Amino acid sequence: MSRTSSDFQVFAKPAGSVCNLACDYCYYLDKEELFPYGGIKRMPFDLLEKYIIQHIEASPENEIRFSWHGGEPTLMGLDFYRRLVELQRIYCPSGKTIRNGILTNGILLDDNWGSFLADEKFSVGISIDGPEELHNKYRLTKKGGPSFEAAMNGYAILQKHDIDIDILCVVNSSNVKYPLKTYDYFREIGAEYICFLPLVDRSQDLDAGVSLASVQSKTWGEFLCSIFDEWKENDIGKIKIQTIEEAVKTAFNQEHSLCIFRKTCGDIPVIEHNGDFFPCDHYVTRDRLAGNIYETHLGRLIEDPVQRAFGRAKLDTLPGYCLKCEVLDMCNGECPKNRFIESPDGETGLNYLCEGYRLFFNHCTPFVSELAKIWRRSNFEAVSNRETRAGRNDPCPCGSGKKYKQCCI
Repeated sequence: MSRTSSDFQVFAKPAGSVCNLACDYCYYLDKEELFPYGGIKRMPFDLLEKYIIQHIEASPENEIRFSWHGGEPTLMGLDFYRRLVELQRIYCPSGKTIRNGILTNGILLDDNWGSFLADEKFSVGISIDGPEELHNKYRLTKKGGPSFEAAMNGYAILQKHDIDIDILCVVNSSNVKYPLKTYDYFREIGAEYICFLPLVDRSQDLDAGVSLASVQSKTWGEFLCSIFDEWKENDIGKIKIQTIEEAVKTAFNQEHSLCIFRKTCGDIPVIEHNGDFFPCDHYVTRDRLAGNIYETHLGRLIEDPVQRAFGRAKLDTLPGYCLKCEVLDMCNGECPKNRFIESPDGETGLNYLCEGYRLFFNHCTPFVSELAKIWRRSNFEAVSNRETRAGRNDPCPCGSGKKYKQCCI
């Protein structure tokens, strides 16, 4: 049986690390060194078919999600994606639904792309780092020129065709100084879903531990707090901000959607253009190559004990400082790639962004706690209306997970 024991998401990279931009902070461009052979780095159609079959066979859910990443995945051209959806229709079992998402810089998007993405109901993530002067700080063309105008042309195409858009904003040492300017711009262009991604770049051997383009931890927390306050005042129900959404999930006892905040990871591996399997987008290195789907089924690679151990290590290696933290459930130590500083008591493995996240999560905790009270109250009233009775030591009917005597009683 090749089906996995739990749901998963794969970052499939049909063009590998190849991109039509040369963003200063990109951590994936140098992955081309892993594939030194000549020729164009493109996923061949026979591998595409094999991957689609294996992904469908491995998925335990009725909704099967495909995520197309890069590099820049639109470099594969529209015909590649037309063939892709044809293959998905051929192999999709009855009763199951396939969803596609693609992450792009928007440069190559035109009306043909827009029509296709809309017709096939792709969700699209587009990388925009704020207004022109902030976006162009690091998001540069191969010749070192600005990319803002071309990216916004792509964004306009997506809006024109009424496509679901997620804006992915890399927060760096430049735009982190202007939280409201950045957020205001996204509101002006009609953003409905925004993901702020903190830049932590250790590609250079610097005494400070990170590159000059990286965010400082406390400044990152202040950035999130400023945006949260503005969002709470004016935009609840209008705009979704991923980090806030993740914090709010704890009010409803929901599992985090974003891998960096889950207790364990390992369920979002990478398939490269040649079929190579890596445990995570941030761990595509020679020593982490786990296999190839030409030789080993995707489901077996995901369920492999080495892959599962990689995921459990996130929890197993949490410093004691984190285990005592008042906002542990919101953070869970964030991404392991960022755990390279010492805790105040000298323990290794603390997340570089700890100070910032602790600041932000404590800042929004009163809001989240109030939501939790409202939710428990409404659940309890619904249960009471059904004349359900709970004993003092039974789980509370509101769903909090606490005993009835310690909760709504």
